Amino acid sequence: METLNRSAAMIGLAAALGVGLIVGLERERRKGDGDRRAAAGLRTFAIAALAGAVAQLLPVPTLVPIGAVLVATLALVSHWKSRSRDPGMTTEIALFTTYLLGVLCVVEPSLGAACGAGLALLLAARRRLHRFATDLLSEQELHDGVLLAALALIVLPFISSRPIEMLGGIALRPLAAMVLLIMAIQAAGQAAVRWLGVRGGLLGAGFASGFVSSTATVASFGSRAREHPLHTALLAGAAGLSAVATWVLALTMTAALSPPAALALLPVALAGAAGAAAVGLLPLLSPAPSIAPEAPVSTRSALRPREALAIALALALVALLVGTAQRHFGDTGLQVGIALGALIDAHAPVASLASLHAAGTLATDRFVLGVLVAVGTNTLTRCAVALTTGGGNYALRVAAALTASLACACAVAIWLTRSGQA
Repeated sequence: METLNRSAAMIGLAAALGVGLIVGLERERRKGDGDRRAAAGLRTFAIAALAGAVAQLLPVPTLVPIGAVLVATLALVSHWKSRSRDPGMTTEIALFTTYLLGVLCVVEPSLGAACGAGLALLLAARRRLHRFATDLLSEQELHDGVLLAALALIVLPFISSRPIEMLGGIALRPLAAMVLLIMAIQAAGQAAVRWLGVRGGLLGAGFASGFVSSTATVASFGSRAREHPLHTALLAGAAGLSAVATWVLALTMTAALSPPAALALLPVALAGAAGAAAVGLLPLLSPAPSIAPEAPVSTRSALRPREALAIALALALVALLVGTAQRHFGDTGLQVGIALGALIDAHAPVASLASLHAAGTLATDRFVLGVLVAVGTNTLTRCAVALTTGGGNYALRVAAALTASLACACAVAIWLTRSGQA
């Protein structure tokens, strides 16, 4: 027993020393030289981590807080005597944190080592983080991010997580989480347009808009294709990438509602997304047009809560439709209900299927088949919308991406079914 305790103590000390060295190495490179040389470096951080580990190992209950007060005091004195023109508190706080991580390494060596590596990575990414905060991130994007974080951390935990039977077992909290997910993707899509340039931004916007509504994305880019016929290929590629988002969101919603169903859907969804991406990204292989299309950049907030809430409402209504159809008409009614719901959007039927699978009323193979029915039916809708809004050339290109996506997904599903039967 004593040998075991000694071995655990050695592991904790080794982890603490490793944390001190890796954090101290990063700080050593930031110290500078001459009169303006910072106080704490490689040796100081290694000693602080070891001090925390030793204080935790020794049988003196008050030694850890005493050591923490001592390290904090020394850090404050070092900051007070600093000769730097811009004396930040990063090194001093990092030194105190390293001491605490040394204590943690004795209690949980793996967790302490992971936290130490994360601290070193955070310190090393100083310039990248500063550039992201000051150059890449706009004021409106920062506001959107803070609002999303507040909704996720403050509002979401108060929403009920109890499943509602009449909605096929879907709870309100997953629905609210999906609303936040869609809003986050809206913000990311607008940022992508600004960061990636015109061509990359349009393709990125098409992909991100697909998380809200692939059908609406196809219609929007179709209208622009009629106005700018020279850019039909690029706009059709952007619309085709919305099918990638359809599969990604279907997989995400399924994982939130029924992880086993998501595992079964994973290879099918990856194949469908790969097929749409392969065709949608083809415009990048062609030379850029002499007159570039205008990027849909907006200074307004990228968050569209009305659209996200409308999708959540559609999820609830289609869940009610599909659940009722299955109870009254069995599997035939289920597939018909899925097809009817998917005429507008494929996301809602997929969520309904996942909830039924989670409730144990739908087999895995029936679930995968239902997802293919939903995406296939919605593919017909999107092709019709593309023809109506963008004309024949645009519709053919969009149909190529959507058909490739559906064909790849069906091929993988058939192969998996035959492999399982063999």
